[in-house]
Amino acid sequence: MVFRHTIKGMATLALFVSLLSTGNTLRAKELECNINNGPCTLVSGGRTVTIDIEPKPVSPMQELSFSVTIAPCDALPEKLLLDLSMPGMMMGKNQVTLARTAGCTYRGKGVIVRCMSGRTLWQATLLSATLDNPAFIFNVSK
Repeated sequence: MVFRHTIKGMATLALFVSLLSTGNTLRAKELECNINNGPCTLVSGGRTVTIDIEPKPVSPMQELSFSVTIAPCDALPEKLLLDLSMPGMMMGKNQVTLARTAGCTYRGKGVIVRCMSGRTLWQATLLSATLDNPAFIFNVSK
């Protein structure tokens, strides 16, 4: 009888842990954005961070203009790094240097490479401990 209660308790605990894990997965999807419809915004490190990429549709193997606006932008450096990667796949180092242009806007140019596997999901992570490294997940056109 005691053994049965122990198993029942462990099963309840396992169910609780799996529900928590599902919540974390759903939360990560909130960071996905449709960059081809316009800028994407999230709050990170107590600041609002907005990214935009031009021209649209965002396509691989062409020069792109990256624009990041941060509010408030006090105590941030004049240059930031934007790391471009593919979730779950090693693509090599691809970083864009963003320079502050006017007010709280940073701009830079870079290229998103074409993935040989045909995958189109990319992640742009603003490398800043002050901002808690905000990441934007988006698809590029083929």
